[in-house]
Amino acid sequence: MENKKIILTGDRPTGRLHLGHYVGSLKGRVELQNSGEYDNIFIEIADAQALTDNFNNVEKVKNNIVEVALDYLACGIDPNKSTIFIQSQIPELCELTFYYLNLVTLSRLQRNPTIKDELKLRGFENSIPVGFLTYPISQAADITLFDAEVIPVGDDQLPMIEQTREIVRSFNNLYKPILKEPKELLPDNDKCMRLPGLDGKNKMSKSLGNCIYLSDEPEVIEKKIMSMYTDPNHLKVEDPGNVKDNAVFIYLDAFCKDEHFEKYLPEYKNLDELKAHYERGGLGDVKIKRFLNSIIQEELKPIRERRKELESNIDKVYEILKNGSNKAKEYASNKIIEVRNAIGIDYFK
Repeated sequence: MENKKIILTGDRPTGRLHLGHYVGSLKGRVELQNSGEYDNIFIEIADAQALTDNFNNVEKVKNNIVEVALDYLACGIDPNKSTIFIQSQIPELCELTFYYLNLVTLSRLQRNPTIKDELKLRGFENSIPVGFLTYPISQAADITLFDAEVIPVGDDQLPMIEQTREIVRSFNNLYKPILKEPKELLPDNDKCMRLPGLDGKNKMSKSLGNCIYLSDEPEVIEKKIMSMYTDPNHLKVEDPGNVKDNAVFIYLDAFCKDEHFEKYLPEYKNLDELKAHYERGGLGDVKIKRFLNSIIQEELKPIRERRKELESNIDKVYEILKNGSNKAKEYASNKIIEVRNAIGIDYFK
């Protein structure tokens, strides 16, 4: 394979995408796509991985493939610049995962901090599905089959990238050095790495129902923002308030720009002034929530409108997915031949 700069990223199709996905990855993907710095950008809808903990609810996964694709396209992912593909349509990924299973011990998988957290979250501690336990190996196959060296991730996924690097080193040392070690690409705005849920206690999550979806209607967004967690000790307008663990201010950190004040809250020049007023007292929660609502509505309006246009031609969306999956399969087919050759199992060459 010629030396190209390749990115791989993606999402599990278990629901529509929300603001946490947008600030944590989607917005950055569009910027990377349009930067012109990368030869290939593969964006995977990881349906096979989603089945590891939704194996008894296939319809949920199946129905959300197109929902995720709509969100991608509405946010600006361009199928002429990025290859959007469906994981299950690339059988070479299963083959490579099978080879990698021999290079990882059970105890190493169980030590993976991300896996430990997710097993606990899903109540799998006493009865762990093997497919779920081994999904870091599947992720390593996703990354290496497409020669991806740059993986945009949040900090919670760093253990997965490290596990991939370990597998790459083992394979290259044991067979032939044909695999590339990936590097993580973290969001440059650390405030965007962990957008909390509306309750302020957890990260924004589909399963916890504490998120604003990119496709939410304006009145739904407003209702959600007005119900957001702030400072439980800020009972009266005159009370001093805390901005540190205040979900509204965390969202403002992620989305607010100085020009928003000129538009929506001209009595302040910037966010620092707003924070200072809140901290000394005399600023009510309703006012800051209305300000945040104006900013989020402005950000999501064009995305929601593009999504509705796309929804009117779902056949075109499926055509994009089919073409992307065919392109990804062509790349994967060439790479798996190289892998078989490295291992020495290309018997009939």
